[in-house]
Amino acid sequence: MRVAVITETFLPKVDGIVKVACLLLDHLSRRGIEALVIAPRYGSRTNYNDVPIHSLPSLSLPLYPEARLGFATLSLYRDLAAFQPDVAHLFHPVMTGIPTMAMLKWMDVPTVTSFHLDYAQLVEQFRLGALDLGFTRPLINELTKNIFNWADYSLAPSRPVQRRMQRLGIKNVGLWRRGVDADAFSPKFRSMAMREEMTGGNPEDTILLYVGRLSDEKQIEHIGPILEQLPNTRLAIVGDGPARPWLEREFAGLPATFMGYLRGGRLSRAYASADIFVFPSRLETFGLVVVEAMAAGLPVVASRVGGVGDIISDGVNGYTFETGDSAALLEGVRKIASSQEMMRWMGEQARAYAEGQSWDTVMDEVIEVYAELIAERRPEAVAV
Repeated sequence: MRVAVITETFLPKVDGIVKVACLLLDHLSRRGIEALVIAPRYGSRTNYNDVPIHSLPSLSLPLYPEARLGFATLSLYRDLAAFQPDVAHLFHPVMTGIPTMAMLKWMDVPTVTSFHLDYAQLVEQFRLGALDLGFTRPLINELTKNIFNWADYSLAPSRPVQRRMQRLGIKNVGLWRRGVDADAFSPKFRSMAMREEMTGGNPEDTILLYVGRLSDEKQIEHIGPILEQLPNTRLAIVGDGPARPWLEREFAGLPATFMGYLRGGRLSRAYASADIFVFPSRLETFGLVVVEAMAAGLPVVASRVGGVGDIISDGVNGYTFETGDSAALLEGVRKIASSQEMMRWMGEQARAYAEGQSWDTVMDEVIEVYAELIAERRPEAVAV
């Protein structure tokens, strides 16, 4: 089996989409499946491990310079034809994915799309496009429906997103759940030295943790009142992004530490060394960092977006709240932090849930989707 993976964003950019794409590529490699990555050019990288990358000419976005728009070229078609994919997986096709899908259709290659960004909400968030957002949202939704229906099969990251896609009129929508590496993210990595670093030398305080991109839609500023109202509470912010300078001013004078991007063992230790994970985002399709925090043994207080409602049981492994409800965010943290015993028990419940969410199982389900589509088109090509 040969799989072409087409994504609108890739390394060295770091975000949830890139992380899932890399996990998929790692899994395909372990299963002996040959892959090709097609992505906008971010640098000079030509391979991801043993997987070749076809980098497309690209331009950065004015309002989001970390992201780039890739443009398909004739050389892409030549590389696709040389690779001869049995199936193609397009990560939320837009500038890179749509013309590439046209090429794949011309080559009679079965296609899978996966939903990763709600562009209608994103446009409203950044106030882009037509001034009449009542007109813009239906237009984007119609385009999304048509693009995803052009593919042979679509995948949603959570049941709420699956239902939303179906309401838009997208057909053949399956579920591509998110997993977690419960060995890489585990309470065993708890470190007093990391607690010292995360708190500026106050490891005995209750440590709230946020991990993710620093941008407006994450609403990280909503955590500020917690630090003002709950004594002996501190915040560690892991990640980077365009909102960092503004957030540093917003949290000036508050017990908050900006850790920047963390990877590997340092990220694992940061998760495990905190006490409560907080995630007030108003725009997510899943929220992969929530499951990573749970694997590290942290109870979670998160807005009810993306897949959060699928994984958090209120009062058991955390609390959820309607996006923008800062009072409910504060109350959720207060309930957990009020008792060391409660915090410990809820953390154990979070870990127990995460231990049942294996990436291997999740990725094997995607490979089964590939195999079924190939079998419908070319039964002789299914062998892995």
